[in-house]
Amino acid sequence: MARHDAPPLPPTLADVAERAGVSRQTVSNAINNPDLLRPETLARVQDAIHALGYRPNRAARHLRTRASHLIGLRMSPAQEFTANAAMDRFVHALVEASREAGYHLLLFSGGPGKPETTAADLVRGYDDLLRSTAVDAFIVTDTYLGNPATRWLSERRAPFVAFGRPWEDPQATHPWVDVDGAAGVALGTQHLIDRGHERIAWLGWPPESFIGQDRRAGWERAMAGRSTDGLATAVADTVDAGRAASAAMLDSVAPSAFVCASDTVAIGVLHTLAERGLRPGSDVAVVGFDDSQVAQVVPHGLTSVRQPLEQVAVALVRALEALLASEPYDAPGVLLTPTLAVRGSS
Repeated sequence: MARHDAPPLPPTLADVAERAGVSRQTVSNAINNPDLLRPETLARVQDAIHALGYRPNRAARHLRTRASHLIGLRMSPAQEFTANAAMDRFVHALVEASREAGYHLLLFSGGPGKPETTAADLVRGYDDLLRSTAVDAFIVTDTYLGNPATRWLSERRAPFVAFGRPWEDPQATHPWVDVDGAAGVALGTQHLIDRGHERIAWLGWPPESFIGQDRRAGWERAMAGRSTDGLATAVADTVDAGRAASAAMLDSVAPSAFVCASDTVAIGVLHTLAERGLRPGSDVAVVGFDDSQVAQVVPHGLTSVRQPLEQVAVALVRALEALLASEPYDAPGVLLTPTLAVRGSS
């Protein structure tokens, strides 16, 4: 009796994505909105479609084109008297990663940034965009500041991912991506230990800062077995605070090196050294955090922990793609490891 084999299954959108080495959303955009993609990406997807003989589902295509292809991102007010420009690099990386996936970033106001700003002020922009269905999803930042947006969006079942751990809600189930600050500070501290330093001071942020406490844990881990008496203090994230704290510490406990919670605080230390005629890296070593543009251009350069913001952006967009496609997402939390940019200050 002749055997009749079942006909092969038609290729799927996932098959095209795998062959082209892109996301499913990118394949969808190549079919529905090709002008959103780079020419080389579009050509790669089209070659895969032709090679596999893929035919898109027209009904699904019609439903998909109702999306806005916009991702909302709230921009906080700029912080004066700081060296923090990491957000600029993050936004640029996010724009690139979003465009590759066929999305664009929609920035909206973060409110006045004044002490009297209320929780209602912080979610107003989200509310406006959610009511108008102007965006497909949101990326939430500033989770370490007690940003109410994550809980507010969760209650309304609005799609979002967060750059930052759910510090105040460990049971939260929304996708998030963060950088392991403790690992980064431990890396910077160990670098100083390897250079022969024993009395390494920590200039961190106040105890209510979740990120500050996380970064301090890295210093404590690397300094295990060494005396740390009088070598740790908490300061505001300003250049002046870093300057004053480092001056007081040099007078009281005379550390040979400083590890700082941010480049802003580290720049304050460099001011103190300059005022006292001390040479960074020779007389006193300094390590910052964020690898800001300032760290790269100060005389002799500031050694600093560099956050992998480009990887953060890609991971956030991947999580959003899975969320919007209602696909299983088995990594609700992604923790990335930073690197150390070594320069003359250490």
